[in-house]
Amino acid sequence: MGPLYLEDFVPGQRFAGATRIRIDEPRVKTFAAEFDPQPFHLDDRAASVSIFRSLAASGWHTAAVTMRLLIDSGLQPAGGIVGAGFDELRWPVPVRPGDELRVESEILEVRPLRSRPGQGVIKVRTNTLNQRDEIVQTSVGNLMVMTRTTKDNLS
Repeated sequence: MGPLYLEDFVPGQRFAGATRIRIDEPRVKTFAAEFDPQPFHLDDRAASVSIFRSLAASGWHTAAVTMRLLIDSGLQPAGGIVGAGFDELRWPVPVRPGDELRVESEILEVRPLRSRPGQGVIKVRTNTLNQRDEIVQTSVGNLMVMTRTTKDNLS
């Protein structure tokens, strides 16, 4: 399946990624050491006395993995996955070493932009789930998408 243009999206449309990514302990600690160096992401003992009670991946690590999973999913907007911002981003359940993550997305809204002919915005809810089908991250984001008119003008 090729790229999807604004006209190809409709509210209620769903996309599920076939790819799964396993989160291992060394990567949890490596990501945290560089980008979110808090003790409950870096040290098992410190994590055991935190609100997490055991080592937990950074939410930002989960967000980065989610981006990778989105790239590999069926959600392929023309022009790429170009974010225009989030309305919501939540981490309801911690990601633990050994978790295997996947994504599911649903189109909530589709609208052309009057200020930018040839472009539009799709509002997308993306849930990142673990192997127990628990939602570990949920987001509502706005993605810029080209229209077919833009494609025709670029050819």
